[in-house]
Amino acid sequence: MSEIFETLKEIICEYVEVDPEDVKEDSSLRYDIGATSFDLMNVAGAIEDTFNVSVTNSSLKKIKTVGDIAELLAANVK
Repeated sequence: MSEIFETLKEIICEYVEVDPEDVKEDSSLRYDIGATSFDLMNVAGAIEDTFNVSVTNSSLKKIKTVGDIAELLAANVK
């Protein structure tokens, strides 16, 4: 999962003004990283393009941390 996490970290840093060392698996997207709803939609689009997966609105509602996204990807990326 570390390769997925590293790619995910790059995507997050591209769309949210955050230092890469501040992005950890247990980081809250809203509170620790400061991502807005707009940021999350951009991150979701980049994740879909990069990993060739579909991120549904119901999935987005369940995601609270960077680790939540990494787990979702690990379960869906082949």
